[in-house]
This record gives sequence, structure tokens and C-alpha cells, in this order.
Amino acid sequence: MSRFHSYIASATSILKTYDGSGPLLFHLKKFFSASKKFGSKDRKNIAHLCYTYFRTAHAVRLDNTEESILAGLFLCEQESSEMLATLRPGLNENISLSKKEKLAMLNLDATGIFPFHDSLSSLVDKDKFCTSLLQQPGLYLRIRPGKHQRVRSILETSGLAHEWLGNDCLRLKNSTSLDDLFVLNKDVVVQDFNSQQVLNYLQEEKKVLFSGNRVSAWDCCAASGGKSVLLFDVLKGNVNITVSDIRNNILQNLAQRLQQAGININRSFVADLSLPDPDLPEEEFSIIVCDAPCTGSGTWSRTPEQLYYFKENQIEIFSNRQKQIVSNVTRKLKPGGLFFYITCSVFRQENDEIVSFIHNSLSLKLLQQEYLKGYEIAADTMFVAVFTKPLLP
Repeated sequence: MSRFHSYIASATSILKTYDGSGPLLFHLKKFFSASKKFGSKDRKNIAHLCYTYFRTAHAVRLDNTEESILAGLFLCEQESSEMLATLRPGLNENISLSKKEKLAMLNLDATGIFPFHDSLSSLVDKDKFCTSLLQQPGLYLRIRPGKHQRVRSILETSGLAHEWLGNDCLRLKNSTSLDDLFVLNKDVVVQDFNSQQVLNYLQEEKKVLFSGNRVSAWDCCAASGGKSVLLFDVLKGNVNITVSDIRNNILQNLAQRLQQAGININRSFVADLSLPDPDLPEEEFSIIVCDAPCTGSGTWSRTPEQLYYFKENQIEIFSNRQKQIVSNVTRKLKPGGLFFYITCSVFRQENDEIVSFIHNSLSLKLLQQEYLKGYEIAADTMFVAVFTKPLLP
């Protein structure tokens, strides 16, 4: 058996034993831990075949797993593939065709990649988004304030391949090892390009910085704390940050990250904000950031296994949960304060319809809404809407 057939056989075995209940990455680690014969290059190639399979499985739908894997490899690769050159030279000869041309060659349509396209927001380009799922997004870093000179010096000394996107953002190869170069969270934050843009309204509206008074802010679905660090940096540290999430272990990890970033938390508490009557802080806030739990559909180019196992009825489940969360947390927004509603979803029911709900049912005024279209720049696609609570008469 050639090494390529061995790779395909191993990938097939992995696909048969994986059920989508956890990240594919963990399943791969478990598989390779039990199969010590594979070197690092072997592991990389086998994992790549699994990911390309999940990127294309909805569209390809062949009964033969080997053929599905090879078709997926053809659609996702952009440069000559040694495996395809050996096993399917006819495909490899056309590897440099555009995604659209390769789909046509296999008699496939872009929307077949994403069978939930009827639920996409009308503000999302259907074909561009669907074909973007064939490509792994880049690795993005945000430079912390005051660290630009240090980061530029490290880049110059190391010769690390990189690309600047604006003054504060770097794009690197996904295989880049960062630990030996930067002090993570202190020098740089690993954060997708569009995730770095979700608080741009604060940059544009300088009056939000107020006149020396510290801003009270609540990151209500804080998760790993990326938005808290961003909020702190955008407001130049002139903020008291309260954080909450659904599990205590999440908040413990968040506290450690913010400590690394040199950020003090004003208050941290556990709360399930999707409950009808959750425990809420007594105080009101000038800024509330709600990075709401969502389908994550705007990030599935990073985790295509989630695309494969997703069930469309989950959209409504998330939407109902989002409505309950925003209904609860906006009660704690000060008059004249700002509410940021953020998702990494492309579904209108989680975004456009939630905006209508907030405006019509919660009586907040919409200031700005935007899809941050990662499918145009090899990044995640995000949605952000900014509201204010009208001042009391």
C-alpha cells in the first residue's frame, strides 16, 4: 500500500469513529496518541484530509469515502498536490482553477457546500461565503498598546513571515509557533481580524471616552475574555470591567488571561443569562458588550466539522436564547449608554431578526449594524449592532 493510500485509510478510520460530539482536533490527538507509528508530517497530512472532507462533504456526497476525500482535496488545494498527482492526475492538472471552476468541473454548485444557505442574511454574499468554507482562515494577532516597537523588533530579528493589516493587526501562517516569540496577552492577543473590529464604534465616537471619568462596562458573555481585553485597550484603560459567564471554570481561565494582560477585573460572577429571571448586578453600566452564544456559523471555515454535524433547527434554539439574554442584560444599561450585540453567525434569525427584536421590543435605538465579511479576506465573519438607551425625559 502506498503512503497515500495509507493516509486515506487512516483518515477514513478517523471519520468513521468521530461523531462530532467534541472538536475534531481532540479526536485527532487521541487517534494519533494511540497510533505511535505516524510522524509529524504523516499526522499533518492525515488531519488535512479529514478537514477537507468535512469542508466539502455536503456538496460532494459520494458513496465512496476515498473518492470523497480526493474530491475534497481537489476543491480545497490551490497548489499542485503530490497525492492527487499520483492518484488522480487529471484533477491535479486542474488544481490552479478558481473555486468556481473546480466546482463546475465536478458538476457541483457553491451552495451545496452550505446547505443552510436559505437561512443566510440577505446582507451576506451567498456564493462568496459558501466558497470561503473551502479555505482555512489566517492566524491573526492584535498588537497591544505600547508594544508596537517590541513586536516590530521581534519580527525583524526572527524573520517571521507576516503581513500587516492596519497598524495593530498581523496575519501569520496558521502553523506559526508564537510562544517563543511573544508574551501572549501582554505583547499580542491572538484574535481574529474581524473580532478585532467589533468595538470600532468606540474608536469612531470619541465622546464615549468621556471627560476623564472611568467608564463602567459589563462583558456579559465574556468567555475567554478577548472582548474585555479589546475594550480595555480601546478605552485606554479608562474603564471598570465587570465580567460574567455561565460557568465558573470559564471565569477562572478568563481571570488568568486578564492578569497576564495587566487588567484588573472590577467584578466577576457566574450567571445563566438565558434564564427568565437570572441574578443580575445591582449597578447599571455605560457599556454592555454581549458576545452572544450563537451557532458560530461565521467561523465554520476554521471548524468545518461543525458545519457537517449542524442541524438547522438549532438556529431557532439559539435565536430564542439570544432574545432572552438581551432582554435580561439591557435592563442594566444606563440611559444614554451603549449596548453592543455581537455574534459570529451569518444567519438572519440570529442577527437581523434580533436587531428588530431589540429595537421593537426593548425600545433601544439602533446606532449602527454591520456584517464584518471575513469571507472576503480569509477571516471569520462577524455581526455587530450598536444600540443606545434613550435618555430619560
